[in-house]
Amino acid sequence: MAVQLARTPPRSRRRSTRRLAADAGLLVLAAAFALPLAWVVLSALDPDAGLRVQLPDGLTLDNFDAVLKPDITFTPLLNSLVLCGGGTLLTVVCSTLAAYPLSRFRSRLNRPFLLTILFATSLPITAIMVPVYALFVQVNLIDTVQGTIFFFAASQLPFAIWLMKNFMDGVPKELEEAAWTDGASSLQSLLRIVLPLMGPGVAVVTVFSFVMMWGNFFVPFMLLLTPDQMPASVSINDFFGNRGTVVYGQLAAFSIIYSTPVILLYVLVARRLGGGFALGGAVKG
Repeated sequence: MAVQLARTPPRSRRRSTRRLAADAGLLVLAAAFALPLAWVVLSALDPDAGLRVQLPDGLTLDNFDAVLKPDITFTPLLNSLVLCGGGTLLTVVCSTLAAYPLSRFRSRLNRPFLLTILFATSLPITAIMVPVYALFVQVNLIDTVQGTIFFFAASQLPFAIWLMKNFMDGVPKELEEAAWTDGASSLQSLLRIVLPLMGPGVAVVTVFSFVMMWGNFFVPFMLLLTPDQMPASVSINDFFGNRGTVVYGQLAAFSIIYSTPVILLYVLVARRLGGGFALGGAVKG
């Protein structure tokens, strides 16, 4: 064995050392993500759940039974679906209409406009909520579902436009020109040619927008005042009681239920996310 190590080139030994170090780092990173997930799953089934990650003495579904109530789970989840679904739909539609001229037509204003909306993505949400709150009070949109949907969409539009434009740039313009020759309008070519070919891009924007809205606590907390309109991202705060008391088992069970719509959405669009653009041979001949 000593003879084999002595015969191993120094470069190979260095590569092996780096590979072991990289594998160890990846294992530590995986553990950092796995431990919180393990705590959520185990605590949801533990009748005496605490802050420690431990195997429960006995499995129970009482935590799920305690949170599966209309006022605790079903109504907040329905509110979240309405807010995030409406905001995502509005974001996808508006970002598509905004990205199309940026992708297809050249102008001196394209780059300044893109840089402006890129700057808008760097603004912290806490810095603009005070003027937004005052504006919503003036236009009677405070404590309204439609007002919150509008702001959700507006907050996600800058990055969504950037994503949509990059995906739209990958669709050859020659396909649209052929449709224009046959008498199609720009809107028809967008709906019948561009969007079907950039399905994975639309899926990415949809999932990204929905996930960002689904986990947003601050916006609905500021813009909605009626408890019955609060989404699940805000109602989860009710599990943190006074004087630091927390029902950890019910909190973990609610967290699993709260994460289910996002997981289902990703599963539904997973095929489109990995499908590619399928443009091979589209402009040949």
